[in-house]
Amino acid sequence: MSGLSAVLGMIQNDTATWDNVNQIAYALATMKWETAYTFTPIHELGPVSYFDKYDAGTPFGQQLGNTNPGDGFLFRGRGYVQITGRENYTHIGSLVGVDLVSNPDLALQPPIAYQIAANGMKNGWFTGRRLSQFITTGAAPDYVNARRIINGLDHAADIAAIAQTFQGLLGG
Repeated sequence: MSGLSAVLGMIQNDTATWDNVNQIAYALATMKWETAYTFTPIHELGPVSYFDKYDAGTPFGQQLGNTNPGDGFLFRGRGYVQITGRENYTHIGSLVGVDLVSNPDLALQPPIAYQIAANGMKNGWFTGRRLSQFITTGAAPDYVNARRIINGLDHAADIAAIAQTFQGLLGG
């Protein structure tokens, strides 16, 4: 089964998360982008040395709650939306009922990665902003600013264009 088929199957079985087809279009666009177009949960890309800037004692490492040497690499991005940092692995793991700190690679299992992505977008787990703040029923979706639920406006226009395509395919 392809990554996209697996994601679509999980969305189809998930009747509680999505309020409308435009939210699904945006979620699909985000997952496509964050997984390097594979729709398969992945590790954040880059050599080990790239993650040194997230280690304990660095400004980024402190923001992410990384407390031990090597935490930058150990708690690098994983999943459909690339959760990062010891603090996020601890908090989000508790929300989905999985010990992601002891076994960060559990975030690569599609059902867990989907729970993290879907609930994180819906409930504001990543930045405090929820998908419903940008995409509501009866209003034009704000796909560009919806990126703020995951990662500021990083590649917002690219992801918005992908969401528009999915919106058209899904009939939104």
